[in-house]
Amino acid sequence: MQPKTIAEQLFFTTVRIDTIAGNGAPGSGTGFFFSHKIGEENYPFVVTNKHVVEGMNEGALTFLQRRDAAPILGNGFRLRIDNWAQVWFGHPDPNVDIAICPFAPLEAHVKHQHNVDLFYRYVSNDMIPTPQQISELDAVESVTFIGYPNGVWDSKNLLPVARRGSTASPLEVDFEGSPRFLVDASVFGGSSGSPVFILNQGSWATKDGGLVAGSRLHFIGVVAAVFYRTHLNQIIPVPIPTQVQPMAQQQEMIDLGIVFKARTVVETIEAFLDANNVSMAAPITSSLV
Repeated sequence: MQPKTIAEQLFFTTVRIDTIAGNGAPGSGTGFFFSHKIGEENYPFVVTNKHVVEGMNEGALTFLQRRDAAPILGNGFRLRIDNWAQVWFGHPDPNVDIAICPFAPLEAHVKHQHNVDLFYRYVSNDMIPTPQQISELDAVESVTFIGYPNGVWDSKNLLPVARRGSTASPLEVDFEGSPRFLVDASVFGGSSGSPVFILNQGSWATKDGGLVAGSRLHFIGVVAAVFYRTHLNQIIPVPIPTQVQPMAQQQEMIDLGIVFKARTVVETIEAFLDANNVSMAAPITSSLV
C-alpha cells in the first residue's frame, strides 16, 4: 500500500503507545508525528497527552517499517524506552494535557543501531488553521480523529483506526475559557493523544451556505478527556483512561470528548525549545515487534 490520498496518509501519522503503570497495569494511548517548522528548519516530535505518559514505569512506541519510500504493512518496530519519564516534556500549564518527545534521536537510534527505516507522515504546524480560517469555520463541523480506541488496531497490518464525529462547541471559542473545544463522538480509552482533523474531500459547505469544490485538511487539536455521568447524575470531565478496565457501576460516557486546541502543541514545542536544558538524545533500548 502506497498512501496517496489525504485520508490514506492520515493512517500513517500516529504511533501506538503502550505503558506499564507502577502497579503493573498495562495501558495504551495514541501518539502522532508532528513537524514544527521555523523558517527552513523542521523540529520533529511525537505528541500525546501528559496523562498517557506521566507516572508510568515503562513505555514503548510501535512504529511501521518502510522499504524505499513505501510502508511495509505488518512489519513493525517496537521501541522500548527505559528512561520513559525523562524523554517527555509537558506543556508548562499544568491544566493543558499535552506532552511531547523529540523524534529525531529516536529515529536515529533505530536506524543506526538496528538498520531499520521507519515510515510515517507528519502533521505540521502549517496544517493548523489561521485565525482567519477559524473564523470561516461553522459552529458545527465534521471531524476525523485517528488512534487506538481501547487498544483496538489492525494488529495484522499495524494500522490505527479512524473515527468520525462533529464539533460540539464552536472552534472559534475557548471552551470555559481554556484552549479546548468539545466533539460529539464516542471517545474511549486508548484514544488519548489522537490528532483531530477537519477533513473534507471533493467539496465542503461554507459558513454562509456556499459550496467550495476541492479538498481541505486542518489539524485542530488533540483528544484528551471525556465527560462521564456519575451515579449521582453529575456530569464530570475526566482524562480518558489509558488502562482497559470495566467502568464503575452506574458510570457512563455521554459521547462528548474534550480536545485541546492545536495551538497548545505549538506552545509546548516552543516552551521545549526555549527551555534549552532538555537533552534531545537519551539512552534507549528496543526490540522488534
